[in-house]
Amino acid sequence: MDMLKVINGKISDSAGNRIQLRGTCIGGWMNMEDFINGYTGSEHGLRHASIEILGKAKAEFLFERMQHYFFGEDDIRFIKSWGANTIRIPLNYRHFEDDEAPFVYKESGFEKLNSVIDLCEKYGLYVILDLHSVQGYQNTHWHSDNDVRHSFFWHDKTYQDRFIALWEEFARRYCDKAVIAGYNLMNEPCTNTPHGDYPFNFYENYQPDWKRINHIYQKTVQAIRKIDSNHIIFLEGDNYSKLFQGLTEPFDDNLVYSSHNYTAAGFGPGVYPGVSDAKNARIESGVYWDKQKQIDVFTEHEGFKFTQKHNVPLWVGEFGSVYNGPPEEVEYRLAAMNDQLAIFEDFEAHWTTWTYKDVGVMGLTMLEPESDYMERIQSIISMKHRLNTDDWMIWLPGHEARSHIESLATHFEEVIGDTSIDHRFNVSALSQAVLTVYAGALIQPTYAKLFKDLSEYEIDNVMQSFAFQNCKVNEGLLRILQQYTK
Repeated sequence: MDMLKVINGKISDSAGNRIQLRGTCIGGWMNMEDFINGYTGSEHGLRHASIEILGKAKAEFLFERMQHYFFGEDDIRFIKSWGANTIRIPLNYRHFEDDEAPFVYKESGFEKLNSVIDLCEKYGLYVILDLHSVQGYQNTHWHSDNDVRHSFFWHDKTYQDRFIALWEEFARRYCDKAVIAGYNLMNEPCTNTPHGDYPFNFYENYQPDWKRINHIYQKTVQAIRKIDSNHIIFLEGDNYSKLFQGLTEPFDDNLVYSSHNYTAAGFGPGVYPGVSDAKNARIESGVYWDKQKQIDVFTEHEGFKFTQKHNVPLWVGEFGSVYNGPPEEVEYRLAAMNDQLAIFEDFEAHWTTWTYKDVGVMGLTMLEPESDYMERIQSIISMKHRLNTDDWMIWLPGHEARSHIESLATHFEEVIGDTSIDHRFNVSALSQAVLTVYAGALIQPTYAKLFKDLSEYEIDNVMQSFAFQNCKVNEGLLRILQQYTK
């Protein structure tokens, strides 16, 4: 495979031919997430609870088997078959370094990663390494394996030093590997919510700490370049990859900038084209969406403007729709996805969809509802629905818990009497703290107990539900993707 690099503002091969990165993200493999893997709360919290219930050996076996079947050669062969040329692998630092042994790296994590990198090389599929969960948390959300709702990274030199050192370790190991398209330094940074996503420092009032993010980016790139002068380095914007205007202009010849472009059109509910009633506080609701609206939103995005201004490539590292609603809703979300991909192609933006595989929310492949794993965790799925623990699962049959949160948020606002509090976001932030984090943690021992009486042989059989040959393909999404990759 050819080592990729940026030449004249384009991602190119060694001969200078432009390469368009098209592919998907492997969320849930080396960075587990509640809505992807079917549990509640944080990955490290679940692992701790499982050790308490199952014992260390059985708990480690449980998650090793899940990881083993979640992503392998059959998945890579399938991804290559529909024309993709790239996968983005989200990584949790905890697979490579323990908090109690900083700067000491775990060969077990690198062995698992290397096995997939080698298979990707075999099939000619580029790999982008994405540090999705960093030491001290780069944001306050569950997808950075954060269960305390605080972001310590930006104000703690020790965490920053460990982050840079881990990237130096990746660079040492992969500096000569052409199959690696590049290093995605940090997923969805959010520099200025150190104490949580509260209404006064988010949304309209959010003020990025450009000095901090620019300092970390430059220091990390410089450290990598002392070891690896070959690979592309991907940098994301602040506020979950949405804000770019305060980033230092490109300071290295081999940089690509990455935005994340989730829209109400992809989440709904509501007809498309038509007015969306988005239920996620990070996504605008009550707006008419059609292809022209998607074009306008994309071209007004700070990531697009920044890359146009500086003549550097834009990679949309994450975007996607949800497919766990009624059949008519699924068709609307697929139509929105189709328009979004067409726009990325028209503007020559590189892209990787979120996400490749999950338990039935937004994956290209999904576990069969009748599989051993899904049947075993059905009680957990029911709890997730009834308690609204998953912030990203839009279609939920019960909303009792959320209604209690709404009432409590309203009570807070009435007592405080500050009209600048954004009610919609107050509900979302309170819901995440109480339901996603606290209620999610309460459920974790119950999840672990589902496997308590199983032998290792039986656990292995259950986890085979994650294997590609036992999953179903989202055929509607596959047909759309093939329009742009074949």
